[in-house]
Amino acid sequence: MLIADDQQVVRGGLVLLIGMLDGIEVVGAARDGAEAVELTERLRPDVVLMDLNMPVLDGVAATAALREKVPGSAVLPPARPRCSPSSPTVCPTPRSAPGSSSARPP
Repeated sequence: MLIADDQQVVRGGLVLLIGMLDGIEVVGAARDGAEAVELTERLRPDVVLMDLNMPVLDGVAATAALREKVPGSAVLPPARPRCSPSSPTVCPTPRSAPGSSSARPP
């Protein structure tokens, strides 16, 4: 598994907690989407846990790049994406059906 999150405390905590689980090996951690793409191409993890809101290359764009460059790696978003007023990311709404989303209001 590779973990991609721009917040060092979150990234480090996930590496530590997930690394303690039997049968799961964390092979890398990325600070942004561009690094996630680079590490995934090099390390070829089965799964990438990808934050959506990151600098350089956001999780949505990084996921699209990985689907093209490393189709064998599954990319998972966090359970609850972080949305902020400064981020143009599409965020799920509480009333959305599973798998659907709507643009965050300005």
